[in-house]
Amino acid sequence: MTDLLRPPAATPTDTNERSRTGLSAEALRRGIVDHLRYSVGRPAAALRPEHFYRATALAVRDRMQDNRVASTQTSLDLGRKVTCYLSAEFLMGPQLGSNVLNLGIEDAARAALEGLGVGYDEVLACEEEPGLGNGGLGRLAACYLDSLATLERPTIGYGIRYEFGIFDQEIHDGWQVEKTDNWLANGNPWEIAKPDVHYPVNWGGHTEFYSDDAGNQRVRWIPGRVIEGVAYDTPIQGYGVNTCNVLTLWSARAVQSFALDAFNTGDYYKAVEEEVTSETVTKVLYPNDELEAGKHLRLLQQYFFVSCSLQHVLHIMDDLADASVHDLPERFALQLNDTHPSIGVAELMRLLVDERRLDWNDAWAITVATFGYTNHTLLPEALEKWPLGMFGACLPRHLEIIYEINSRFLDEVRAKFPGDEDRVRRMSIIGEEGGKSVKMAYLATVGSHAINGVAALHSELLKDSVLKDFFEMWPERFSNKTNGVTPRRFLALSNPGLRGLLDRTIGDGWLTHLDRLRGLESFIEDPAFRQQWRDVKRANKARLADFVRASTGVELDPTWMFDIQVKRIHEYKRQHLNVLNIVTQYLRLKQNPRLELAPRAFIFGGKAAPGYFLAKRIIKLINAVGDMINFDPDVNRFMKVAFVPNFNVQNAHLIYPAANLSEQISTAGKEASGTGNMKFMMNGALTIGTLDGANVEIREEAGAENFFLFGLTEDQVQQIKRDGYRPADHIAANAELASVLDLIAGGHFSHGDTEVFRPLVDNLRYDDPFLVLADYASYVECQDRVSAAWQDRDAWSRMSILNTARSGKFSSDRAIAEYCDEIWNVSPVTVKVER
Repeated sequence: MTDLLRPPAATPTDTNERSRTGLSAEALRRGIVDHLRYSVGRPAAALRPEHFYRATALAVRDRMQDNRVASTQTSLDLGRKVTCYLSAEFLMGPQLGSNVLNLGIEDAARAALEGLGVGYDEVLACEEEPGLGNGGLGRLAACYLDSLATLERPTIGYGIRYEFGIFDQEIHDGWQVEKTDNWLANGNPWEIAKPDVHYPVNWGGHTEFYSDDAGNQRVRWIPGRVIEGVAYDTPIQGYGVNTCNVLTLWSARAVQSFALDAFNTGDYYKAVEEEVTSETVTKVLYPNDELEAGKHLRLLQQYFFVSCSLQHVLHIMDDLADASVHDLPERFALQLNDTHPSIGVAELMRLLVDERRLDWNDAWAITVATFGYTNHTLLPEALEKWPLGMFGACLPRHLEIIYEINSRFLDEVRAKFPGDEDRVRRMSIIGEEGGKSVKMAYLATVGSHAINGVAALHSELLKDSVLKDFFEMWPERFSNKTNGVTPRRFLALSNPGLRGLLDRTIGDGWLTHLDRLRGLESFIEDPAFRQQWRDVKRANKARLADFVRASTGVELDPTWMFDIQVKRIHEYKRQHLNVLNIVTQYLRLKQNPRLELAPRAFIFGGKAAPGYFLAKRIIKLINAVGDMINFDPDVNRFMKVAFVPNFNVQNAHLIYPAANLSEQISTAGKEASGTGNMKFMMNGALTIGTLDGANVEIREEAGAENFFLFGLTEDQVQQIKRDGYRPADHIAANAELASVLDLIAGGHFSHGDTEVFRPLVDNLRYDDPFLVLADYASYVECQDRVSAAWQDRDAWSRMSILNTARSGKFSSDRAIAEYCDEIWNVSPVTVKVER
């Protein structure tokens, strides 16, 4: 090992291939050795795989930095418009494999590490996943950053550098247990601290009027507290291009971190109190906001990162681009990823009116022309509202600005719809229902020139329900931008076996032109190709089975159907509907020992919010049913159940490629889009689902014959609720359903304890807000069709191939091109780098 790490003697080739930037295996090896020596600083005898990971990550980051600097300089020199993507979450996933793939140095990285006596895959496994997101919203943001760089569109992502992720999930006795996600414990080699890039963020206090030098009346915010935001930059490398954009995350610190006078007088706590209090702002992703303190912190987090980001954008305009603030809409497109950053509308107005002293009308025109708003949900609880008193105490100047925005806006409403005061009341940014509040979705809508949903159905429902009045006011502002996912990570990186088969069959151009997967259709009748397809899937299932065994102890047979539902645990996503079918099949087997079922492994994964009582009961039910089935020889010949703990991007790399069946069974009209459904489809899984979110478009693309459809439509959901939904009617009409509920309620899966699942069963029997029982019979019948289809191996293979072949629409490259061309007007910029 010592000889391997000794720097070799220089050769003519070495002078041409620098260890910092060279892309050959030898140059990369020397770069890794340099970082082992000078950055990691461990003697050869003490090196472990995690040290090689850090050195390799730093060496790869070096190779991105020339691209990063050149990308910024090119867009500044050409005066090109830049996208700023503001998101409270960026679920980036492991970065080493992705960056190596995008740089095109996979073979070089393997050879370099093997030359140092360590395996590439062993090094990849050492990476700690960044705890910067929770679910689909954050992962979508990460996919979009990948596509923006790959499409050579200049971009800055803006978010929060959370010290701790939401939580690591463990399962103890079937229950979810939350553990601290200390993802930064060993540092983050991908980020570059920028201590010189920092901005003050005010909080609390009061406002006062004053007259400026010209005698104009102005408002001054006197804060009760000032925090400082410091930038940490992560390079975002595009695939096969020189473009390397940046993700800028803000970390909070005290303006004055150490009170020496307090320390000298013996008050040691007071000496560091300001630092401790300030750093709390970016301590944890999504604090528990059930208590008042949690609500304050969450609002502060949102305002903190938005204020830092907007100050940074204006700094770029002033000091780097040498442009007038009036040109802001021509130089930057600011996109609000859901309502979390929507306070940006009021903050930009404050910066323009109070700090830059612009006229209100000019500032408002700039603000509306600069912002766009993506809505990600129709659920009322997810459309943020802040109690007026709390909001005013925390952000007094912003409340004044919002009142002024609202007053002028409502005058516009009255002018367009004279005499319709009920409409005026409905559209007010200041809500009156259940106590006054600030409606953040309304603020984002009023302050943006473009509003979009994230699937065709979702966008129509947005215009027909949540934002109906606003659509009637400004129909030209609304559009649909169906979500997408990056094929680089969720096919090429996570499914190398399928990637190799695709490359050999249709060439590698599909990685940036996913519609080229259509070329697979001409091979669908080739028996040899279908067998190769099955071989790839079988290998992926064996890989996942090994992981499931290691993490849960459950043994799965890769020849069985892998039926997978992995996503956030929530009643509207209806994991409990899936469980009701599992119990139905269990009962059938127990009542008829001669019954033969198509062998199937039911695999679940996902986190429940710590305070979500029923969601945590659903996790317990999944595990309790699994414990009973997995150890029952009467049924475990045909069924197994596994709950994979701590679902994240890392284990998603194993899960999506292994799926035969993808469960997308939300109540119609509740899922905005879904992106897991796209990842499953891309990897050849068939979908069982309702006509909800992007399922509608997946079914259109794949073909109705290649999609297992069940359940009520959105119109039928609305009709059944208008008619007065009675879950008891469905129980009375279906003896099998009644038996399943009785079995769960009677303690069969809980060692006789009739209380543990009572809240869940009672919720279904007497309320059932997401119509689980209304869709039960249709779902069970559809699952029977799934089992029948699985028996025909060749027919299933054809459907699987067609799902992958027709998944091109769901590339994030397509989605981002639509945003850039139709909303942001951000064009490609070719970056040249001299190496």
